Amino acid sequence: MAKKKYEANMLHPMLSPIIALVAGILILIFPEVLSFIVAIYLIIIGIMGILRIV
Repeated sequence: MAKKKYEANMLHPMLSPIIALVAGILILIFPEVLSFIVAIYLIIIGIMGILRIV
């Protein structure tokens, strides 16, 4: 059971930089969608926190 907790903790360090990179590229290409990208990122991080994926 401890191994499953460890795998769940490793998801966030790998996922966060990828999301940030994609969001950064999208903001450079489409600066008008900045607020939507930030909102989606915050919602995803919030859901992951509630479900204790982080």
